[in-house]
Amino acid sequence: MAPPLSRRILLQAAAVAAAVPTLSYAASGRAAATAAAPAAWSVLPFALDQVALEPGVFAGKRELMLDHARGYDVNRLLQVFRANAGLPTGDAVAPGGWEGLDGEANGNLRGHYTGHFLTMLSQAYAGTGEQVFAEKIGTMVGALSEVRAALRREPEVLAVEGRFGTAAFNERGSYQYVDLPSSVLGGATAITVSAWVRPTHADNWARVFDFGDDTTRYMYLAARNGSGVPRFAITTGGAGGEQGVNGTAALPIGQWSHLAVTIADGTGTLYVNGTAVARNTEMTLTPAALGTPAHNWLGRSNYPADPVFAGAYDEFDIHSRALSAAEITELQDSRAADSSAGRGDLVSYAFDETSGSRFADASGRGLDGTLRRTWGGPSHPGFLAAYPETQFIALESMTGSDYTKVWAPYYTAHKILRGLLDAHSATDDERALDLASGMCDWMYARLSVLPAATLQRMWGIFSSGEFGGIVEAICDLHALTGKPEHLALARLFDLDKLIDACAAGTDTLDGLHANQHIPIFTGLVRLYDATGEERYLSAARNFWGMVVPHRMYGIGGTSTGEFWKARDVIAGTIGATTAETCCAYNMLKLSRTLFLHEQDPKYADYYERALYNQVLGSKQDKADAEKPLVTYFIGLTPGHVRDYTPKQGTTCCEGTGMESATKYQDSVYFQAADGSALYVNLYSPSRLTWVEKGVTVTQSTEYPREQGSTLTIGGGSADFELRLRVPSWATAGFRVAVNGRAVQGSSTPGGYFSVSRKWRAGDTVRVAVPFRLRVEKALDDPFLQTLFLGPVNLVARDPSTEYLEFGLYGNAALSGDLLPSLTPVPGKPLHFALNGTELAPFAEGTEDPTHAYFRRAEPRIVFGNTDSGVANPAKDDGTSLLDEVWAAAPFHGKSALVEHVRSTVAAWVTAGLLDRADGETVVATARKATFVS
Repeated sequence: MAPPLSRRILLQAAAVAAAVPTLSYAASGRAAATAAAPAAWSVLPFALDQVALEPGVFAGKRELMLDHARGYDVNRLLQVFRANAGLPTGDAVAPGGWEGLDGEANGNLRGHYTGHFLTMLSQAYAGTGEQVFAEKIGTMVGALSEVRAALRREPEVLAVEGRFGTAAFNERGSYQYVDLPSSVLGGATAITVSAWVRPTHADNWARVFDFGDDTTRYMYLAARNGSGVPRFAITTGGAGGEQGVNGTAALPIGQWSHLAVTIADGTGTLYVNGTAVARNTEMTLTPAALGTPAHNWLGRSNYPADPVFAGAYDEFDIHSRALSAAEITELQDSRAADSSAGRGDLVSYAFDETSGSRFADASGRGLDGTLRRTWGGPSHPGFLAAYPETQFIALESMTGSDYTKVWAPYYTAHKILRGLLDAHSATDDERALDLASGMCDWMYARLSVLPAATLQRMWGIFSSGEFGGIVEAICDLHALTGKPEHLALARLFDLDKLIDACAAGTDTLDGLHANQHIPIFTGLVRLYDATGEERYLSAARNFWGMVVPHRMYGIGGTSTGEFWKARDVIAGTIGATTAETCCAYNMLKLSRTLFLHEQDPKYADYYERALYNQVLGSKQDKADAEKPLVTYFIGLTPGHVRDYTPKQGTTCCEGTGMESATKYQDSVYFQAADGSALYVNLYSPSRLTWVEKGVTVTQSTEYPREQGSTLTIGGGSADFELRLRVPSWATAGFRVAVNGRAVQGSSTPGGYFSVSRKWRAGDTVRVAVPFRLRVEKALDDPFLQTLFLGPVNLVARDPSTEYLEFGLYGNAALSGDLLPSLTPVPGKPLHFALNGTELAPFAEGTEDPTHAYFRRAEPRIVFGNTDSGVANPAKDDGTSLLDEVWAAAPFHGKSALVEHVRSTVAAWVTAGLLDRADGETVVATARKATFVS
């Protein structure tokens, strides 16, 4: 059924594979991240182990996350994988939230968090070298290897201590059951079914046994019905025709209970632990009415939506007569074989097996049972997941979204794949690479046979078709394996409608799920690296420009309620569920990837904005061994209190939050591809080991508490150009001194200041970048503003749920700096007071109610804290007289400002916007006011 598309792509991929050099692109890479980079990269990143974080805000936040990583038991994450493979899970308890069988939407996203955790551990190991992280990685990779091997095999019995001897245990989440031969009921008109069970979970409608053809003809015993008590029923007319009996009390969890059902002479009786608890004397149906059922199952229901029984079985017998009450009582203390009733003459299973997948029938009829999975098994030996392959299969025929049935299986596969690649990069564990390669082999086998139209439909489905950054990960794998099938697989995820629109510069983002689409474009850039196809890079570049600034909040985040709205609507989208943290993570990743191709400082400016504000602020400032304490959404509504444990933990954003907190240093430095230059993109306390040049570069700074940084060269000597980023907000000057002597150069905001020389050990470079207080206006409401001091977003801490009103011109400096209107809070760097309200950095991870946006209110004309008493007039577009005055800053002296006030007032008076007498008062006020320079 393979369409021409897959064959064409495979041939193209083979040709490209021969031409593209290999590269390990993972940020955690301990191997040289600069080796054999794509020719398209004009700068190269440094690996995390080449950039050490020095004490500062980033190191402090990271340490909180490292404490979590050190203390968390990874067996809890592995529980769902082991269960899916039918392996013992021990005492491990899966985490809550989106992980585990009881997570949201039936646990359909379970396994994703394990991938995030592997990436975090890999980055933590690369960044610190602590062996504890490598050991945890080894444990996880080893376990996942065992899981894949178990999935490849037929399921095998888990033998546990039974009521008598051993018992067969069915791990919850394994989807395993015992399949019995079709003749098990033998046409009997009277019957006794006897079983010892130990349920481990209170799943309603989980079957102890179910013998039938479908949902019309069947006979079953459920450990719990809808009311939580045992139920036996038989029918030839579906659920409405059931004849049955119900127990009176729930079976205890984790304890052995004996259940028995008898049918004879029109009477059905249910026994629990030797006592008759229910009787129906009007049962006209007998097992003979079912004929020879096609499905004879222990643990599985003929209703596909019912859960599989979780727990242990011991001593299952079927007799072709109704045992007496005394005989059933006798079974409480002895094996069937040792009782007066004896073994079942229709079937008898002691469950004494300790290996294999067969259960011997001791009835003499030779009706051995076979352990099976409800979903059969993987379609390819490379399959690896924490749930059955059924979600992947179902997606192929879906036409609409339903995350309770299919919830982003390829997104989950991406997280696992990415974690394995990072684990391999960090520890050189070949098992991790083998698992990753196998996953892609399996995906290629699944997807390459689908028609192109099916793939386009799949990837366009909200949530269910989400595949995250899988293309980037596959391209990174292809760089290691060189297998053309892997590159062909990456291209099978092309969502052509989106790619073509963005490549053409057509903005179609309104209404799209933000984080479903952002990581797609990072993958497209990597596809461009591998194939040279220009539309991939053009689409990614244009897409970035559709988000920044058109759908960006001041902190760097994007999306509201996970979705994008119309272009340039910011104020109109602010709510309690704005700025999903995953979106910021993925926009940073895309910005970094684009920067490798074109060193436009706008990418670095954005990186600084989102990293120093939303990403830092998304991590709570306290450690927790149980939770990473990272936000999902950051509401920008007035008085919002951040939730650092959303949805009980283990969401996508907590996963990316763990990753962010262990790679803060990944974009501080870059080197030119030819080694001729070093880019310093972020001012952050850190130490770079530039192996190729034989030098180190140490940044000593308390930035952003300090308005500058000092770089010190160590090691040997080397010629290179030092390119220091001049932030776009650095309008108050940017000064550089080498060894104490000022250096002349271009300091244009939004550019780079370059210093070329032969650097020697001990050389120092002092960068001074004065901060100014400024506002950024919402694109659709200029009166709704957010406040910045240099790179730092300042938020008001106030419980009010209404927008606060602030005026900032009252003591503005001649330079145009608004900072003099604020009052510093003693002993609290970057904290200020305004009108009795405290302003603090967004990056502080507290639970204070905050206001990221405020309403600008300048009701009267004030200069240098001198109030003129004159109302501040405004034009039809909202521009006030004070706006127009201060738009001309900086002023070279007070006289220049007064002259500008005079000319501005005259124009407003002439336009009839200001009374002449009031205008004279305004000029007089400016003349007598005292200004900060």
